[in-house]
Amino acid sequence: MFPTSSAGKSPMNGEKGFGKDTPSDRTINQARSILVLRVTFANRTSRTSGLSFSEPDWVSCTLGVFLCQGCSLIHRSIPHISRLKSIQQDSWETEEVQFITSVGNAVANAKYEQSVPPFYYRPTHSDCRVLREQWVRAKYERQEFMYIEKQEPYSAGYREGFLWKRGRDNGQFLSRRFILSEREGALKYFNKQDAREPKAVMRIETLNATFQPAKIGNPCGLQITYLKDNSTRNIFVYHEDSKEMVDWFNAIRAARFHYHQVAFPGASDTDLIPKLTRSFMKEGYMEKTGPKHTEGFKKRWFTMDDRRLMYFKDPLDAYARGEVFIGSKENSYKVLPGLPPSTQGYHWQHGITIVTPDRKFLFACETEAEQKDWIAAFQRVVNRPMHPQEYAVEAHFKHKP
Repeated sequence: MFPTSSAGKSPMNGEKGFGKDTPSDRTINQARSILVLRVTFANRTSRTSGLSFSEPDWVSCTLGVFLCQGCSLIHRSIPHISRLKSIQQDSWETEEVQFITSVGNAVANAKYEQSVPPFYYRPTHSDCRVLREQWVRAKYERQEFMYIEKQEPYSAGYREGFLWKRGRDNGQFLSRRFILSEREGALKYFNKQDAREPKAVMRIETLNATFQPAKIGNPCGLQITYLKDNSTRNIFVYHEDSKEMVDWFNAIRAARFHYHQVAFPGASDTDLIPKLTRSFMKEGYMEKTGPKHTEGFKKRWFTMDDRRLMYFKDPLDAYARGEVFIGSKENSYKVLPGLPPSTQGYHWQHGITIVTPDRKFLFACETEAEQKDWIAAFQRVVNRPMHPQEYAVEAHFKHKP
């Protein structure tokens, strides 16, 4: 039924009573099976089937891999590939334990992940379900990382198709044609199917994409951002087919990867991968006042994207109402809890002051927990030294009208 271990014996071979029908023997042997599986996990794998966690709850008896609770739910959706058992609650046959001990996650990963492209996004347990599910399906069901020809949808350097895009003014999602071309160095979309000129051209150099299912209201919702005249622009898209949406996401990452290989010829893959796409450091509502600190506080949606703090009237706005550059402490940027005593107007009680070389920015949070989270996010940025490229970004902010 299952392959044997390299030694050709079960770890329990020779154990008196294993597989017998007496209740006491079954209890003893079940405990031994659990112990063997736990030891196998500790010795034969450093992570689960692609998504990191500390302690497994489940095992795929057909793949020979350990799974956390979250991954087990995804594996249940591919029963023709993966048959699951609980380590603690299910009974185990000798051959099953023997098979698990002969495989384990490290061996399975060596097989199923032998040709993962460096740009392909490897999700963690905290990523959205679409990313996690498509990773599992690509790895085990479609076996994309065993056969390079199956990677063409996101590796070819060109991708064309239709996505549902949210309208900037009316908020309706309409079908739009998108073209991603590495040769042209751009992602474009067209308002009409037969249009010759694109509605927008997004340079690969400044492109970013991040899944935002809750924000967009669709499990496959993707937020794409790019720079136009050094200001951030957002578009929100989705596709009904989760594979299609994840393929678009990884095609963008591939284009960004190849762009950075040319821009930074001496950089390693490890150096380039963090530059491909990024999730926002923090998002949420705060209140803000104007530069004179005498204007009333207004509630705005804030997005912290690396050193850019952007604020919007609505989370799904295409354009930011304003942006703040946050540099490093070496360049006289500071984050302080609270607001100056002279602050006027009604506002939420939990204030934050960001000090820049040019002025102070005043914000207020609704709860103390939110205040602490925002301060921690700002502090991580301020504590990080600035790169040479970031000085150029800072200069653009200073010269904005």
